[in-house]
Amino acid sequence: MKILNGAEIAGYMKENQAHQVRALRAQMIFPKLVIIRDSNNPVITKYVSLKRRYGEDIGVQVEDWHCEDVTQGIDKANKQADVHGIIVQLPIENRDETDKIVSGIMPEKDVDGLATDLAVSTGKNAFFESATATAINWLLAGYDIDLTRSRIALVGYGRLVGKPLCRMWRKSNLDVTVFRSKSNLLELKDYGVIVSATGVPHLIKDEMVKTGAVLVDAGTASEGGVLVGDIDDKIRERTDLTAITPKIGGVGPLTVTTLFEHVLMAAKS
Repeated sequence: MKILNGAEIAGYMKENQAHQVRALRAQMIFPKLVIIRDSNNPVITKYVSLKRRYGEDIGVQVEDWHCEDVTQGIDKANKQADVHGIIVQLPIENRDETDKIVSGIMPEKDVDGLATDLAVSTGKNAFFESATATAINWLLAGYDIDLTRSRIALVGYGRLVGKPLCRMWRKSNLDVTVFRSKSNLLELKDYGVIVSATGVPHLIKDEMVKTGAVLVDAGTASEGGVLVGDIDDKIRERTDLTAITPKIGGVGPLTVTTLFEHVLMAAKS
């Protein structure tokens, strides 16, 4: 059974990114990412810290803006020519207005792809797909998982994973079915590839997964102060699967790498 180690792929890409940054700096281009947030939640602070450290490692300047008004922060970053990428660290206080607020990011600076779905639905240009969805696509490709011959189940249809991944894969004429909150998850037994991103701990049970399946856990939740995914631990004891992401180091590390790949693309354009 393959372990879909996103951290391993991210390590190779990180070296290449550092080389790209050195080349850009030689041309007097200094890639810069601005992270905008309105919360000091420890989990959010941790995610921001990880991105700042990654930026330092490859030579990208990362600024952490704590803004009471996220919209004003976005407007300010949009106007700064030396800012190549903008992300809003979710969740924000005004969750009901998230779509409206992130849609204010200039498309060419929306390196997290937060507003891509809204842009596509309104006929506007979108430069980047969701960083998390792209990371999952790269992860499966990196481990030679052939999606063209598989029935794919997407559990969850959120803006960061399910929705953009569904769009990407259907555009490539892949066989994709979306499972939502009221779907019968026992039907997952009929699918060769399962990607779950609901944030519901232990949602995917052993009896829902057939022999030879590929599982990607992109869900994150806190249970007793510990981060857990959608896939129940009992499934990880099996030896009859084709591939599965690890509890730690699966999709997450590669998502950060993808985010910075988008920053470099923006800096070059």
